[in-house]
Amino acid sequence: MSEFQPFVMEHKMGKWEVEVDYNLSESGVHPVKLRDLLDNDPERISQMLDTELTYPQVNGTPEIRQHIADMYEGAAPENVLVTVGAAEANFIAASSLAEPGEGIAVMVPNYMQIWGIAKNRGLDVKTFHLDADNAWQLDIDSLREAVTPNTKVIAVCNPNNPTGRAMTEAEINTVIEVADSVGAWIIADEVYAGAERLTNEPTRSLYGRYEKVVAIGSLSKAYGLPGLRIGWAVGPVDVLESMWYRHDYAAITTSMLANQLGALALQPDNRAKLLARTRGYIRDGYPVLERWLKKHHNLFTVTPPDAAAIAIVRYNLDVNSLDLADRIREDKSVLIVPGDHFHLPQHLRISFGLPHEYLQTGLDRIHEAMTEAASS
Repeated sequence: MSEFQPFVMEHKMGKWEVEVDYNLSESGVHPVKLRDLLDNDPERISQMLDTELTYPQVNGTPEIRQHIADMYEGAAPENVLVTVGAAEANFIAASSLAEPGEGIAVMVPNYMQIWGIAKNRGLDVKTFHLDADNAWQLDIDSLREAVTPNTKVIAVCNPNNPTGRAMTEAEINTVIEVADSVGAWIIADEVYAGAERLTNEPTRSLYGRYEKVVAIGSLSKAYGLPGLRIGWAVGPVDVLESMWYRHDYAAITTSMLANQLGALALQPDNRAKLLARTRGYIRDGYPVLERWLKKHHNLFTVTPPDAAAIAIVRYNLDVNSLDLADRIREDKSVLIVPGDHFHLPQHLRISFGLPHEYLQTGLDRIHEAMTEAASS
C-alpha cells in the first residue's frame, strides 16, 4: 500500500485558524449570523425552536433538493444528493467514478482534496495546468497530454481555488470535448459560482452541458454559511445512487437543522440577498488588497480574480512559501495559505472578503513580516 497522502492545507488551517489574531486563510467571506438568516422573524424562529432533532431524509429534504435543482438547467430533485459540505460530495464522487489503477486528470492549481483522495485510492493521477504566466488561462496542451484512454475522471474547479479565475466558454467546451473523446466523467467543483467580483451573473454550471458531469456546490463560499456544512452533488440519478451508498458509510446524513436552514437560505429571495452580501464583501475587500499590493509593486504580482474572496499572489523573495507562511504566523499571528499547498511555489493565498479594519491590520502585519524576511 502506498503512503497515505494527508490533506496538508486543511490540517494546517484546522490546527492554527483558532490560534492566530488574524485569519486570512479562509476562502469564503465573513460568515452570516443565524440572527440575520432568520431575519429576526418570530415565525421563523418559532419554527426552528419547534423542530424535532431527528434524522432528516438522508439524501436531503425534498425542499432543499428542489431549491438546489432549480439552480441547475434540466435538473430535478432526484438529480440532487445533499452532503456534509462540498468536501463529502467531492470525496464520494471521486470514490464512485474511478477504481484503483484507473486514471484521473486533475486541474492544478486547485483545492487539492480530489488529488489527495485519488492518490490515497491508488488511482493513476495526472495533472493539467492553468498558466501562471498567462492570466491563469487553461493550458490546453497539458490537458490533452494528461488525458489518456485510461482516464475515467477529469476534475476541474470553476471558478478556481486559489486563482479565482472562471473558465471561458471556449475552455469549458474544450474540457468537455476532451472528456467525451475518452468517455471520461467530469467532476466540476463549483462552490464559488455566485461569488463573482465583476458581474451579478453566476458562473454557468457544467451540469447539463455534457451527460457525464457531476457538479459540486455548497453553502460555504458564495453564501457565507460554512457552519451549516451543507453541500451537494448534482448528476445523473444512477450515479447519485452509487454516491448515496458511500454517503451511508461516510455520514448517513446532514442534520435536520442544517437542512431546514439551508432550504431557507436557498429560497429565491434569500438566495439573492446572500449572494449580494457575498459580492459586497468581495467588491469592498478587493480594493483594500489591491491598494496594499500596489504599495509593494516590486514585491508582489497578482492576476485579479473573477470570483471568490481570495487572491493568489506571487512574491519575489527567495524563500519557500511554506517557510514564509510559517514565519508570518509565528511572528505576526496571521494565517495565510502557502502556494506550495496548491503546487504553486513562490505564491501566497490571501483572503480579502473580510471587514476592512480586520483585513487591513492583517495585511499590515504581513507587510512587516515580508520586510523582515527581505532584510534577513
